[in-house]
Amino acid sequence: MSAIADTISWADFEKVDIRVGTVLTAEPFEKARKPAYILIVDFGPAIGTRKSSAQITAHYRPEELVGRKVAAVLNFPPKQIANIRSEILVLGFPDENGEVVLIGVDRKVPDGGRLF
Repeated sequence: MSAIADTISWADFEKVDIRVGTVLTAEPFEKARKPAYILIVDFGPAIGTRKSSAQITAHYRPEELVGRKVAAVLNFPPKQIANIRSEILVLGFPDENGEVVLIGVDRKVPDGGRLF
């Protein structure tokens, strides 16, 4: 277990744009070095859809992900991963083996809602 990170200000926290979206498609990412899926996530009409390479294959199958709400950071710079441009970072916590467990939303919320 790592130590708590350095203290940040509220203004620092506000710079991170974390939003909720619905997974529209999830497909195996065959060209990734580590097992991953290519996700297309809908963040509502004001933002639209974004693509992500997500290393979440240990706990999730593509058909389980479609329709699921996920939280993601929208304002990191895009990252080229093999032949796709990953535009968001889908968020989760590591399990006891270091595999990603997605953050869940336990109530109905509109796509594009911002974490605060």
